[in-house]
Parts: sequence; C-alpha cells; structure tokens
Amino acid sequence: MRAEPTDKERKLYDENGFVVIEEFLDAFELAHWRQEVDDAVEARGTRRFPHDSDDADRIASHVISPEEQAYYDRVFTQRVNLWQTHEGVRELMFTPELGSFGGRIAGVDGLRIWHDQALIKGPYANPTAYHLDVPYWSFTSADAITIWVALDDATLENGCLYYVPGSHKSRKFDNVGIGREIGALFDVYPEWHDVAAVPCPVPAGGALFHNGLVFHGAGANMTPGLRRAMTCAYMPDGCTFNGQANVLPPVYLATLSVGDVLDNDDQNPLVWHR
Repeated sequence: MRAEPTDKERKLYDENGFVVIEEFLDAFELAHWRQEVDDAVEARGTRRFPHDSDDADRIASHVISPEEQAYYDRVFTQRVNLWQTHEGVRELMFTPELGSFGGRIAGVDGLRIWHDQALIKGPYANPTAYHLDVPYWSFTSADAITIWVALDDATLENGCLYYVPGSHKSRKFDNVGIGREIGALFDVYPEWHDVAAVPCPVPAGGALFHNGLVFHGAGANMTPGLRRAMTCAYMPDGCTFNGQANVLPPVYLATLSVGDVLDNDDQNPLVWHR
C-alpha cells in the first residue's frame, strides 16, 4: 500500500472528484482485508451499527416508508463502524499509509475517520441511486474524502461505481435518498443531467478515492455472486457539528451543540496529520 499519490493522481482527483488506483493492495494485503472484513461482518450479524440500541434510533430518524426501506435493504448489506467492534478492522483503518494517501490526495492538513462501512451487493441486488455523501453527515465540508476498496472485482455486470466527473465543483449540499429513482439527483441538479457518468470497474485490491460532493451511484448486481467492498469516509480535521445525527451515537450526540468541533478520538479518531 502506497502512502503517497502521484502528481497525476492528485490532478485527476482535483479535476474529476475521483481517482482509480487499480493496485492499491498487494495480494497479501487483499487476502488479509478480505479475512478481517468477512470476520467483522459475520460477528456483527444483522446489526447495521455497532450497538443494538443505535439501529432502531437511527433507522427511525430517517422516516422512510416500509417500501423504501425494503428497496434500500436490497441495494446492499451495510455494516457501519466495524473498526469500533472488531480489532482486525481497527488495525486496517489505522494503517498509516491509508490515512496518508487519503489526506495528501484530498489536500487537507489532517484526517479523522467519519465512519467505515462494509458495502456488500448480494446476488441480483438493486442499483445504488446517484447521491452525494457529505449532506448525510454531521459536518459540512467540501474536502471530505472516501476510500472504496474492492474486495472482489467490481465490474459492469456486478455493480461497479459510476461518477459524474467534475460535479464536486458545484460545492452544493442538496441531496436525495438512495431510493428507487436512481436519477432523482439530477432533478435537484438539472445542469448536470446531460454530463455522462464514468463507469469505474476496478479489480479486487484496487481502490477508488472520491470527494464527498461528487455525484456517484452504482449499477445493479446482475450476477449470482457477491460484490464486496470496504470503505472509509474521512472528515477533515477541525470540522464542526452541523446538527445532523447521522452515525453519531445518541449518548455522544446529546453532548453536542451546533458549531462544536468534532474531535472526540473515541468516535472520530485522527488517523493522519501533515
């Protein structure tokens, strides 16, 4: 795993809002990531979040219909903040090179984990509607970044990601949910309607880095196999609370006021500083 992006990779990220790194993990690292993530997902069971009480609170806060929830549940299996409950994933997320690569390509001075997330498209899973990341989160930043690591080959057939190049430059925070209407985001941003999205198939061990404001979605899994990915969303150091709960635990959430710096190392640890 490299700790430093090339100048070309930085330029592509700045221009497009995303970059593909095809051989981010070597064969040994890939086998290790697969083992730890699979173990963590199995240990988590059916819980999306680290603690039982959190799931009902957070899912209820989204206030979506049973039909919408049923559709969303068929988009992917989602397990959030595995680093908090599985030592092996914690070690992965704290790999120094990982934070360094993300922070340097994002051009920020420090990175904190916002949340990690295993995203597993099962056989014949629904497509992921186009959306932005940051508007869901409890902070507001144009410099947040996500790493998306392919644990299986991500292909056109099994649901690779698509990005709308340059869309992060809008620097707007309006969003839609991940629902049945995969193009609903373009009703909110009609000026981007006719910009062709770029499919990004990536081999297992490859990684995608994308800005938190770039438009992105994923295709359906049209195969009988899995499309496993491990992701981590990063918050630039120094960001402040914007009033949204998102993945914050209720006990911690109750201590926050809008404008408070999100620097709790138990929830959002600093993993890299320039």
